[in-house]
Amino acid sequence: MIPLSLLDGNAIVLISPEQFFGFLAAALLITASPGPDNLMVLSVGMSRGRKQGMAFGLGCALGCLSHTLLATLGVSALIAASPPAFTALKVAGGLYLIWMGIGALRSRGGARVEGQGLPDETLLRLFGKGLFANAINPKVVLFFLSFLPQFVVAGQGSVSWQTAQLGLVFTAQGCLLFGMLGYFSGAVGKWINRNPSAGMWLDRVAGAVFVGLGLRLIVAR
Repeated sequence: MIPLSLLDGNAIVLISPEQFFGFLAAALLITASPGPDNLMVLSVGMSRGRKQGMAFGLGCALGCLSHTLLATLGVSALIAASPPAFTALKVAGGLYLIWMGIGALRSRGGARVEGQGLPDETLLRLFGKGLFANAINPKVVLFFLSFLPQFVVAGQGSVSWQTAQLGLVFTAQGCLLFGMLGYFSGAVGKWINRNPSAGMWLDRVAGAVFVGLGLRLIVAR
């Protein structure tokens, strides 16, 4: 941890290497698992081209910044108002992650990418569509409020700054992964369509991670 300055009497510190790498591993796995966002990135890339897929994907990833802000403000407000309320949030978040994990474990896979011909749109418009679609998704808001707090160590101080850093890490890896998905959309999309069971195994691994994280979040104090 590296103290940077003081805010509201708490030292602002960088997240520890253990926090960073543990969070990054989970974030990469979750982002790579088949879902509406990454399948749409592949679809746009297959139907319109690499640049278009990358533009849409970067928009989706950067939409996470709004969720990071909401999570940072919400978690910080709970800590300031009542530490027990923060504990309650972590327990509720753990139950939500377990529910998501069970759903992923029960998934039968069969994900497909549709590369249908669609009307041409500018890169900026596609970027804006991805940004807007992610930013207004209530499920992503709930996910951030459930996922980020479990990697926050309240004893380190500056909970809001820790939450913000984790959200920025999630956004950065999302930009990288979605950008790559857009660039390699043709090859990746065709491979998924030829191997529909691949999504099932990714779901199984992600589901196990969700359940494990949820249990850890509930029992940790």
